[in-house]
Amino acid sequence: MSEAKVSNPEIPQMFCYQCEQTARGTGCTLGGVCGKSPEVAALQDLLVHSIKGLSLVAVEARRHGLRDDEVDRFTFDALFSTLTNVNFDPERLVGLVRRSVDLREALKSRARKAGGRGEYPEAANFQPQKTREGMVKQGKAVGVKSNPREDADVHSLRQIITYGMKGIAAYASHAYALGYRDDEIPRLMHEGLAATLDEGVKTDELVGLVMRCGETNLRAMRLLDAANTGTYGHPIPTPVPLGARKGKAILVSGHDLRDLELILGASEGKGIYVYTHGEMLPAHGYPALKRYEHFYGHYGTAWQNQRTEFAKFPGPIVMTTNCLQKPADSYFDSIFTTGPVGWPGVRHIDDKDFAPVVEKALEMPGFTEDTPGKMVTVGFGHDAFLSVADRVVELVKRGKIRHFFLVGGCDGSKAVRSYYADFVDRAPKDTVILTLACGKFRFFDRDLGSIEGIPRLIDVGQCNDAYSAIQIALGLSKAFGVGVNELPLSLVLSWYEQKAVAILLTLLSLGIRNIRLGPSMPAFITPNVLKVLTERFNIMPIKTPEEDLKAILG
Repeated sequence: MSEAKVSNPEIPQMFCYQCEQTARGTGCTLGGVCGKSPEVAALQDLLVHSIKGLSLVAVEARRHGLRDDEVDRFTFDALFSTLTNVNFDPERLVGLVRRSVDLREALKSRARKAGGRGEYPEAANFQPQKTREGMVKQGKAVGVKSNPREDADVHSLRQIITYGMKGIAAYASHAYALGYRDDEIPRLMHEGLAATLDEGVKTDELVGLVMRCGETNLRAMRLLDAANTGTYGHPIPTPVPLGARKGKAILVSGHDLRDLELILGASEGKGIYVYTHGEMLPAHGYPALKRYEHFYGHYGTAWQNQRTEFAKFPGPIVMTTNCLQKPADSYFDSIFTTGPVGWPGVRHIDDKDFAPVVEKALEMPGFTEDTPGKMVTVGFGHDAFLSVADRVVELVKRGKIRHFFLVGGCDGSKAVRSYYADFVDRAPKDTVILTLACGKFRFFDRDLGSIEGIPRLIDVGQCNDAYSAIQIALGLSKAFGVGVNELPLSLVLSWYEQKAVAILLTLLSLGIRNIRLGPSMPAFITPNVLKVLTERFNIMPIKTPEEDLKAILG
């Protein structure tokens, strides 16, 4: 990378606006609201740039009949590490950049021998500086705002594609970890990432790529659903205690079911109870995980409350994926990371040997007495819900169920996010609330009752289970004999990070309209791009629960 590109006085100390809580709703420039430093932001930008360069070479290699499993898997895992609240460790990011370049050069050599081209754009040629400081300078030269002359709408579309690809990478990474693969996903990802570097690409072509990103994410979510249910069985409705049981304890947060299974296996028979936190709650519904007798209950709520909740947990904590916050001193020595997650100084388990976690649990006091708590029910995946679809249709036709609301998505710390709990509380008693992802922790323990045996609050699962929600909608559409947009179903969604972006693009690629989105519109979407999405799909920002319920129900 030429030094001429490095010293651009218009480049701020950092710039990131990939999440909903970005500073002032426009972009973080001094430090990330998520906790990442300008150094980490620059290294993540450089890693994304290097993965795009690797994608250019992967596309060329495929033209000549070459593909590389290691390149595909690395693309998923490395891009996953750049999602919001995942990897804050600069040394690991440096290693990922260097690895991406090594893989790129090896694949480039193979492609050249097969008849591939010898010349590539800069992203496929740059070499990382020898020092971390030098790589930070390189990262600032290719950051989000490194080209102030770029057309704003073209830039916006490129960022939407990039962030959507990050979400796809997360879903594909989980699926590949369980041994499930779909060669079309890395092919489409590499083509999409490479296209963001094409200076000659037209605006309408980028819009088409945005939609293809949504289609690719549907493949990734379908693959992940097959991986989870094929490995652990279809979730079944399961009550989960929110209290605690006397004894040693381990807390598992994040999303990765394979990591949870390994922790359950490592701790079995040792007098330790394993609890879930955050998005791990739906894991209690999987038959293959339920068989562990020491898999007890759920502790805490959503990711943004972890610093308070983790400080009170009397055992080690394992972060398997996002969403990690800066660990407090009170539990810094008892938190572990694995997979794509990282924080400087926090013990990282790279080999999936969770014996150190078990040892730490045996050292710590655990819960000294039983603590009663509420029960919540999980396990309403598409298999469980669609098994009673005929009953649901009958209740709708009898006028017992007036409307369905899918109220879900990401949670966050903004006070305005109370909208979602208020919406659920105000929803009439003849309506049913479907929910998924960590946004549900605003209301997950509400007792909303049932309608002739059908619960009014139905937990579909993690954000990783968005495919289940789509299948439920498609299943209801088939049962009623109407299109999805004609169903008595409204989507009221909250977003925070890039998996939510990918899910939204999937919904749009399926032609789903009238989505209400909040708490604010993405900062990386320009007014012109938002206008196109509004005109095509009638995306609406949330207002107040009262206004939105009145508009939906009349």
